[in-house]
Amino acid sequence: MVGLAQGETRHFGRRRSRPMSDINVTPMVDVMLVLLVIFMVTAPLLTVGVQVDLPKTKAASIPGQDEPLAISVDAEGRIFLQDTELELDALAPRLLAITGNNAEARIFVRGDKTIHYGRVMEVMGTVNAAGFNKVALVTERIGTPAARKAGTRKKKAELR
Repeated sequence: MVGLAQGETRHFGRRRSRPMSDINVTPMVDVMLVLLVIFMVTAPLLTVGVQVDLPKTKAASIPGQDEPLAISVDAEGRIFLQDTELELDALAPRLLAITGNNAEARIFVRGDKTIHYGRVMEVMGTVNAAGFNKVALVTERIGTPAARKAGTRKKKAELR
């Protein structure tokens, strides 16, 4: 028999392979790209709150740093704070609770263009009486895609 020197080993058959220490990131990148596309498509859909047909104007937008609270008055005269429907009597206490009695909080009032002017003024008066001074009416700029779509709907209705 052939003798082996000290420290030598004989390999019969295949060699043992070392484990691979590389990480394959391709599947992870694929999943991240799919998630990115899904979120890009669904994010604009999540921002739509109460459906209100805003009046059109040529006024420029007002810049601001903080996110304002939005009060909406729909075509039936119902009042919504963000997406929650509430009564006019409950509006002031809810605003005070949300803002922490911060009279400097910005509040946007969105009124449907078919609603009576008095209903929107009731809402604005209630907000002002609660101590909020930064109250603004929200309109749609003429020439925006939503305004053009509303104009197209109106023209289609006139044609019928």
